[in-house]
Amino acid sequence: MTFDEIWTLEKSLWLGGRETYAALLHPRCLMAFAEVGILDAETVIDSITGPRWREVTPSDYTIAQASADLIVIGYRAAADRPEAPTYRCVCTSTYLLSEGRWLIIQHQQTVEA
Repeated sequence: MTFDEIWTLEKSLWLGGRETYAALLHPRCLMAFAEVGILDAETVIDSITGPRWREVTPSDYTIAQASADLIVIGYRAAADRPEAPTYRCVCTSTYLLSEGRWLIIQHQQTVEA
């Protein structure tokens, strides 16, 4: 799988709503955000409300396919939403091939100063 292919999934999480998260998060997914801590999949899905990101652009990205069923990506993101300054962060995400579908099992964001 290429970065562009996995980025299509990753970008849909930035721009999509609760349904997107419910479809793409592995039930055992963990996400880490400095502002709120470590969240499980159910908590993340339940937290999706309000305006989402309008656009997100990756840079400095890399991909590592650890095995046939595990992919890790790392990237910098610049994300925009209405009436807010551009959000810049460094991210990693881990995707697991589960029952024929790539699902996110880990995501971490660190805000850039």
